[in-house]
Amino acid sequence: MNSTEREKLRELDDFILNSSPEELSKIQEIDFQTQLHGSSLYDIYFDSTALTEQQTITKTNKKN
Repeated sequence: MNSTEREKLRELDDFILNSSPEELSKIQEIDFQTQLHGSSLYDIYFDSTALTEQQTITKTNKKN
């Protein structure tokens, strides 16, 4: 695992640890659904942050 992956894991862990009971309930449901599809919450988080970062880079490049 590289340093970027460790940082992303830490971000998600911090988010979960600091979530309200309502947010934890939503996170639990998302985790349950991702497991039904053979993924994990961490996989989905990594995919979504990678997509967000790629979209940011694309938008920045289009402006230039």
